Amino acid sequence: MQALILAGGKGTRLRPLTVYTPKPIVPICNRPFLLYQIDTLRRAGITDITLSLSYQPDKIEQLLGDGSDHGVKLRYTVEPQPMGTAGAYKFAEDLIRERTVVFNGDILTDLDLKTVIREHNDRKALATVVLAPVENPRAYGLVETESDGRIRQFLEKPDEDKITVNTINAGTYVLEPKVLDFIPAGENHSFEYGLFPNLLERKEAFYAHIPQRTYWIDIGTPERYLQVHQDLLANRVARIHIKERRGNFESATIAEIDELSMIGDDCQIKPGAQIINSVLGAGCFLEERARVENSVIWPHTRVGTAATVRNAIVGRGCHIGRSATVAAGSVLGDKTSLTDYTMTGEIKS
Repeated sequence: MQALILAGGKGTRLRPLTVYTPKPIVPICNRPFLLYQIDTLRRAGITDITLSLSYQPDKIEQLLGDGSDHGVKLRYTVEPQPMGTAGAYKFAEDLIRERTVVFNGDILTDLDLKTVIREHNDRKALATVVLAPVENPRAYGLVETESDGRIRQFLEKPDEDKITVNTINAGTYVLEPKVLDFIPAGENHSFEYGLFPNLLERKEAFYAHIPQRTYWIDIGTPERYLQVHQDLLANRVARIHIKERRGNFESATIAEIDELSMIGDDCQIKPGAQIINSVLGAGCFLEERARVENSVIWPHTRVGTAATVRNAIVGRGCHIGRSATVAAGSVLGDKTSLTDYTMTGEIKS
């Protein structure tokens, strides 16, 4: 069995963080995001993985290599132009002519993939879509199922009076090779709007899997990118545990670092600095009385004396000046420099 990760997106909703860093390898708790998807596949015994790339593919391949450091075999395919989700799957068909798990490249989940595959096999399904329940179904396209798990229909952001379920497409599929025959070659083609409606019309064995108590989040916006860090730091993700929260770094004895925070290698934390429920990448420097709270700071950023970063994301190699305030909701791109006493975000009188 094989896997295909659709990792070609530009990550436009995450800009400016993704200007220089492709979304599939943005750091999540100081690990490239794709490694969490690779872990999910490896737990299910799947080690033959193809990455479908488009945006800055060389950076991804240079970072992950052949996968041997992570216990898998990685291969790469680069779309000549955006092919759509199903089009990218078709483009990679020379590498995946057997049953394949397909992941959208922006979903972090602790899904029990073994159970999904077993159910797919027991049903003799041609295709299985994993669904996830959501609190606000009006904002999504919904998926209705029959009592036996067959997919009945897809509802694209229906009116409130037509909402009968709260389950959405979770971006994880198990597909038999025959599915490739239903996708046109060399064209932009979508799972959601092209292939899946076609499978319904053909009355193929097309099923849904609705997991119980599974964590699922799309990391593709700054709000959710920050949220996934809070969830991981708080151990709210059942099958993903942070083993090491402390790298090798220097810290003054009177600096304050709470138990939840994660500190990368080669950081320097000066007297009076405070780090609360936050992640610091490698090589960060916090000067005296700097405070970082509920935030994510990428490597090699310097936070000046008495500066404050709260509920924010700070990119790589930034400089935050003395007594500056980076307020809630702020997202600073790589190499941003804030002069002393700068205030970002909402300013209250």
